[in-house]
Amino acid sequence: MATTKTNFTVTEFVFLGLSSQPQMQLILFVMFLFFYLLTVAGNIIIFTIIQIEPRLQTPMYFFLTNLSFLDICYISTNVPQMLSNIMGRKKTIPFSSCATQMYFSLSFGMIECVLLGVMAYDRYVAICHPLHYTIMMNRSTCIQLAAISWSSSFLSSMVINVLTLSLPYCGPNVLNHYFCEVPSILRLACTDTSFTEMVVFIFSIIIVFIPFLLIVVSYARILLSVLRMQSAAGRRKALSTCASHLTVVALFYGTAIFMYMRPQSKSSRAGGKIIAVFYTVITPMLNPLIYSLRNQDVKGALRRAIAKQRT
Repeated sequence: MATTKTNFTVTEFVFLGLSSQPQMQLILFVMFLFFYLLTVAGNIIIFTIIQIEPRLQTPMYFFLTNLSFLDICYISTNVPQMLSNIMGRKKTIPFSSCATQMYFSLSFGMIECVLLGVMAYDRYVAICHPLHYTIMMNRSTCIQLAAISWSSSFLSSMVINVLTLSLPYCGPNVLNHYFCEVPSILRLACTDTSFTEMVVFIFSIIIVFIPFLLIVVSYARILLSVLRMQSAAGRRKALSTCASHLTVVALFYGTAIFMYMRPQSKSSRAGGKIIAVFYTVITPMLNPLIYSLRNQDVKGALRRAIAKQRT
């Protein structure tokens, strides 16, 4: 495959994937198929448990159902295509399909950023303003916050994708990645991409960094509030409700910020796709495990649901 710029318009992209070694293909296929099935099953269980358990009909778990549904969508935009490419001879994707994958993958990633910020604000209100919690986080407010998370991310992704796809792509067409992602696509453009990179960076600040600051501020206020509590049991309960969320934030934001808020010239092509595995595959897979293993309410609801099935 040509690696120099030519005078034709790219109609498809070729994936290099995670490894070019033939002996690794079956291992990667089995591993990522397991990750995908575990993610879908785990998030469906969390989603279903919250819907059928009356004790979990609270704002915190309303946002968790959004997160579970989101993680199923997020991993489904990338992994099935990757599995197909691993086992297939033709590791290509049409330009239009690549554009669609890039749009939805970026949209779902942005939604997760905003949603994690909203969830941190919910924990702040619950712990720092418990008497006003039901008023401040009523059903209407929760729906509005969820709607803003989804709509703002879809619109932001649209802007970035239109700018990215309006650039000329005349060769090469080999993507050193396992799915279509903005940074890897920009490297193949036949023109200067500095303006588009600047727009991506600005949207990264708005959609990624501002929610991250909201999380930091919310948990700083939570920590101060917890330290002022007289009861040790009260402190443990308050911190336990935040532990799951903080674990997810650390996993997702650590890799997403590293990927999207650094200059493209300093990014490693091989390292970038490994980093992408963490926020597109590992985090959606671990979310249901983290929320079920570290959350007493969810574990209790799971036990009650299993007990009902046995009787």
